[in-house]
Amino acid sequence: MNNAKLFIISAPSGCGKGTLIAELRKRLNVYVSVSCTTREPREIDQEGVTYFFKTKEEFDRMIEEDMFLEHAKFSGGWYGTPRIPVEENLANGKDVLLEIEPQGAFQVKEKRPDAVSLFILPPSVASIERRLRRRAVDSNESEEQIQERLKTVVPDIKTAYKYDYVMVNGDLDKAIEDLVNIIKKAKNGGEGLEAFKAEKMKKTIDEVLENA
Repeated sequence: MNNAKLFIISAPSGCGKGTLIAELRKRLNVYVSVSCTTREPREIDQEGVTYFFKTKEEFDRMIEEDMFLEHAKFSGGWYGTPRIPVEENLANGKDVLLEIEPQGAFQVKEKRPDAVSLFILPPSVASIERRLRRRAVDSNESEEQIQERLKTVVPDIKTAYKYDYVMVNGDLDKAIEDLVNIIKKAKNGGEGLEAFKAEKMKKTIDEVLENA
């Protein structure tokens, strides 16, 4: 019996979801979808590993040919999830994880209501800015690019109420444990995850927004 599951993970830019997903892959056998993007590669990027880099013309052609499960514009660039690798891995019995922004996440949920959605909260909005500024040193991002990313933080967090599950990335070790726990249990129906359900995390989401 094929019980492969599609998981959607979203978080504000700079929340550390990339680190968490890297740790998750060491512990669980999941296919992590590689998105296409029109943004310029950074020094730390690897073609086919961090993203598939496309021209706007190539990206538009992929949209026309229905090659994306979802696509959205974010921080000045277009991003999209290639549909075929996701469908093939699910058909072969392998769980698939999409690391995408809320706009894309809701597109996927419309097409695949069976997908499990998880939002990762920062402990505070201030922690996001600190992380983005540290990361900008390695990625050579400008102040304008940092500010562009910061503009989306609060709107992104406001979407957390609509996800199936919500967790906080405060302490890294605990966050890794929570993420693995959620993925394992959600795959089997979600028993034992009541504390992570969005309605149960409402107060925590409210507090992060109130202190923004």
